[in-house]
Amino acid sequence: MPPGFGPIAGLIVGHAHDERALTGCTVLIAERGMTAACEVRGGATGTRELGVLDPGHIAGKIHALVFAGGSAFGLDAASGVVRWLEERGIGFDAGVARLPIVPAAILFDLAIGDAARRPDAAMGYQAASAATSGTVTEGNVGAGAGASVGKLCGMERAMKSGMGCWTEEFAGVGGQTVRVAALAAVNAFGDVRDPATGRLLAGARAAAGSRELLDTAAALRRGQTPAGFGRPAAPPANTVLVAVATDAALDGIATQRVAMMASAGMARALSPAFTRFDGDIVFALSCGDREAAVEAVGAAAADSVANAIVRGVTQARSAGGLPGLAG
Repeated sequence: MPPGFGPIAGLIVGHAHDERALTGCTVLIAERGMTAACEVRGGATGTRELGVLDPGHIAGKIHALVFAGGSAFGLDAASGVVRWLEERGIGFDAGVARLPIVPAAILFDLAIGDAARRPDAAMGYQAASAATSGTVTEGNVGAGAGASVGKLCGMERAMKSGMGCWTEEFAGVGGQTVRVAALAAVNAFGDVRDPATGRLLAGARAAAGSRELLDTAAALRRGQTPAGFGRPAAPPANTVLVAVATDAALDGIATQRVAMMASAGMARALSPAFTRFDGDIVFALSCGDREAAVEAVGAAAADSVANAIVRGVTQARSAGGLPGLAG
């Protein structure tokens, strides 16, 4: 498959962002609902309604997933998505009302752009209204609008990153083609490597005016301390948020296994991955009816995640004083 997200039948994706403030949100919507699970790997997460992803939860399915910038303030974007779904009668049937089930996760992008302007309910509604089954835009869009990587030496030596997508296909049971698509908002403390070659692509730079990469993992092993370490607000907070969607039919336990296996893709592309300064989370989403072994879906998910993270830096343009690989 060429780079891109899906398409996955029954799933639509929308972005909204503020180019001046360098922040935004991204929403994935399945009007008929989707089985969902998550794997929390980082030590600095910000989330809403993760409890509904427990396989024993009465809701059983979710109707949308929201990624947003703005740190904790950005969780408000999910309220706008809930309103959009309610207006269309989409949600869990509670008898007296249909309740849209909308988990959300945020990343910290307040260090560039305008920290006083963050994703809110209006922006979430806008992203839901823009959702489509067509091509998903990458780079400085949606939740990736204010994303950056390589903060070991502070923001002045970081690089711009953004949103990346990738889809893998394989033959499922009976020969049907099964798709596994990943969407990643890449906002890592560390660097991004090409998993195929091991070459560093983007991350902490040797100097503010340089494109030479420092190699965060190697610098940490030499004893270099993260910029601002020990202060409550530093080093800058980070997070890589990933959604992996498949048209394979999976129950809650199998979807959880896919999320776990998909996190291996983070470790292939992020260097280092899963630090205490990152809020890394992988969400797995199943909204199809095709038959496939969960191990095959998980293996494809790990590949999709690694490649989506690479796209998250290669498609990002310079912004907020940070250089990007896309110019």
